[in-house]
Amino acid sequence: MPQEYIHQEAIKIAIENAKELMCFYQKAAEMVADDGGRKVFSRLADEKREHVARFFRHYRGKEFGTFDEFIAAPCPAEAAVVKELSTIIDARVKERRAREIAMNKEQQTEKILLGKAKQIVDPGVRVVFDTMAKECRNHYSIIESEYARFMKMPHETDVDTYVRE
Repeated sequence: MPQEYIHQEAIKIAIENAKELMCFYQKAAEMVADDGGRKVFSRLADEKREHVARFFRHYRGKEFGTFDEFIAAPCPAEAAVVKELSTIIDARVKERRAREIAMNKEQQTEKILLGKAKQIVDPGVRVVFDTMAKECRNHYSIIESEYARFMKMPHETDVDTYVRE
């Protein structure tokens, strides 16, 4: 049986992870030229900011300062991802790759949050982690739909039309 995380340690990890994703989405919104992609990434950045706020309400540590100070602090280095996107010259490839990275990050984050939730005894804290994991799954679906739109794939709402033809 896995050793239970100290609740505050798990929440701290969740705060840092949500901020990292928020920063990635902000950067992706700046880097993509497609208006639809920019709107999706901006929306996801805002939602990740809300995730940070939810976790912050449960966190008792002081090393982050206030919520506003933490949000205003420089983003953690995403050197590999940002560097990869920055080196891609072809705009269409950059747009596609940003969406692929985003889907991967949401899947990884969902997995991390569900793993942490299993190790937390406090039902209130566990609910926060489970809720955030579900939101990651929803974010994945949003990005997947945006990816399909960008790649000009049939949208899931068009399935009946294509099946009947």
